[in-house]
Formats: sequence, structure tokens, C-alpha cells
Amino acid sequence: MRVFTAAFKESVVRRLEAGEALAAVSKELGIARKLLYDWRWAWKRDGAAGLNRRRGPKPGKKRLLAMGRPPDTPPAGGVAAAGSAPVLAEELARARERIGELERKIGRQALDLDFFHKALQLAGALGASLPASGAKGSTRSSKE
Repeated sequence: MRVFTAAFKESVVRRLEAGEALAAVSKELGIARKLLYDWRWAWKRDGAAGLNRRRGPKPGKKRLLAMGRPPDTPPAGGVAAAGSAPVLAEELARARERIGELERKIGRQALDLDFFHKALQLAGALGASLPASGAKGSTRSSKE
């Protein structure tokens, strides 16, 4: 197993941030692309300190993805970098927009449910009052 220094990781991430293709850097250095994606994610999340992590589960990455937030955005309560207030404001605006969208969707679904509920009641009332065509009254079983 190869061990990479934080300085090496930082130099690789800087190359990626400068626009070099991740696949090309991966092939040149003989490092798995997933590892480079992890380094870049850690760099964006925690800066150089994120590159000093030990092996193991990546804290919060799955939680961020489950929340629908891209992993390259800084955590709301985590270490804030300079200029992170606009990022938090943007994230808050996106969350409010999503809440409004979901509330509108719930309203439309409630209207649909009311419509179909009334339609079923009407269909049931009509079906009970109309005799079935060609229907006969119930008779005793011929087997008795």
C-alpha cells in the first residue's frame, strides 16, 4: 500500500483545480481516480487539513449526499472558510426554494385526493341507484 504525504496530495489537487483532467492525472501518477476524487472533495471541504486524514470512513460524505447537497459544499456548522457567508446564504435560499416547491406539490396532491374522493362517492351513489342491465333478483340455489 502506498502512502502519500499531504504535500503531494495538495500538489495533485492543485493540478486538478487548475483544470487538468482527472483521468489523465490518475493515469500519469498511477493513482485510482476514486482516490483523487476523495482528495479533491476533502480539499474543498476542509482545505489542506482535509488531506491529512487517516484511512477509514469519510465523515459526513454519505450524510451530505443523502441530504441532496453536493459533497463539495462546505458544511453549515463546520469549519467556515473566508467568504463562506455567501455560500451559506445560497444554501439557505436553495433550501427555502425546495420547501416552497414541496409545499406546492403537497397542495396539488391534496386537491387531487379531494377530487378523486368525491368522484368515488358519486360513482358509488350512482351505482347503487341504477339497476344492472339484465340483472335478476337473487334466487335459491338449484343444488338444494
